[in-house]
Amino acid sequence: MCGVKADIVMMTMWVPEIGQRSGPLYQAIVDALADDTARGALAAGQRLPTHRELADRLGITVGTVTRAYTEAARRGLVSGEVGRGTFARGRAAEDVPRAATDAGVVDLSVNHPPTPGRLDPGPMLAATLTELARSRDLGGLMAYAADGGSEAHRAAGAAWLGRSGVQATADQVLVTSGSQHGLTAVFATLLRPGDLVLTESMTYAGMKALAELLHVRLQGLPMDAHGLRPDAFEDACRAAKALYCVPTLQNPTASVMPEARRREIAQIARAHGVLIVEDDVYGLLLDPAPAPITTFAPEISYYLTGTAKILAPGLRVGYLLAPPGEWGRLVSGVRATTWMAAPLMAEIAARWIADGTADEARRLKRAEAMARQARAAEVLGSYRIQAQPESFHLWLHLPEPWRSDSFAERARRRGVLVNASHMFLVGPGVAPAAVRVCLGPARDLEHLERGLRALLRVLEEKPETAVMVV
Repeated sequence: MCGVKADIVMMTMWVPEIGQRSGPLYQAIVDALADDTARGALAAGQRLPTHRELADRLGITVGTVTRAYTEAARRGLVSGEVGRGTFARGRAAEDVPRAATDAGVVDLSVNHPPTPGRLDPGPMLAATLTELARSRDLGGLMAYAADGGSEAHRAAGAAWLGRSGVQATADQVLVTSGSQHGLTAVFATLLRPGDLVLTESMTYAGMKALAELLHVRLQGLPMDAHGLRPDAFEDACRAAKALYCVPTLQNPTASVMPEARRREIAQIARAHGVLIVEDDVYGLLLDPAPAPITTFAPEISYYLTGTAKILAPGLRVGYLLAPPGEWGRLVSGVRATTWMAAPLMAEIAARWIADGTADEARRLKRAEAMARQARAAEVLGSYRIQAQPESFHLWLHLPEPWRSDSFAERARRRGVLVNASHMFLVGPGVAPAAVRVCLGPARDLEHLERGLRALLRVLEEKPETAVMVV
């Protein structure tokens, strides 16, 4: 394995300017850290002073520094690694000026389906819009929709759910503006500020953002190669209101929970009165796929899927299956957010589901995902990869001594965007040395391979050495 000589960085120890800041000392340290991160004074992967070093430099207690670093980790400003120290996460890739990343960049950080060539939804959309233009009731698609969507659109949703093995009728389904909107409607309806939601230790970043928006608590639970561990779930159930999980092609780890474990999770949730919110946006990529958890505990489960991850990112149509008696409450949640899903979008999705267009698109997307995963295995196969043949993403475990943040930053400088693990970490724990690599955004296999080979070169380099403090 060829390597490059590690860079030696000479710099002074970071010391926050807190003299002019008001409020508690620990909060002043966190605010100074946030300001220095925002202006680029702290680079991703830069080692921060130890608790004792910073306490001695500022003349404060070690406990105050510990509290500051804990709060900074909660806010996503730093990451800690047992035995190695605390490190700045730096500015997120999206905060870096686009001029620095646009030229020749290969973006493998956005998890959406590939759309080039024969996968381009444009021709399908053009044909459908032409049909709609001939329709006598076209104007009706510009009117307010009925609660939960029109009956025809809800029936299409029930049919789409049926592809995953979930049996539903139109009067159980709500049409939403994508699955993220459905997730928002569910949690806004079910939860109150301070309620506890259990989830995998590494979870969908959109769920983390939603929890912060709604002021609910998230607790990450241990995982293994098959996803959420039932024993950890049972131990944490006592104080929890709900479980949020992605059992099929889990985001970000790409794990698939086997059916026996799904049954066990459902049984534990039922025994403890914990509601299940199952996010199955990737489920239709697997064929066959294990039965959703919802099928084993339908009376306490809220099942979410949609079209954006399978058909086209811009087709923002989601389908939400409500437990018996809960449909009316969820309608209020939908109204309070976007009022309704756009009827025109819902009509396009319904027609594609009915005439086979959606199934053909799904088949092509699955085949393309398999080709891209094969290319990724070919390029990165000498390293540890967690993936499924039909997945749009993979979880790349990094060799020592790489850390996730510094690897993602080095890859960005080499022209490739990937997701550092802290984006998905629930709570202030230690983010694993891994990154999520999304295979869908690349224009074609050649463009994808260019990005993957750039990642390979970074893997074969050595990370910058720890800062020499002077």
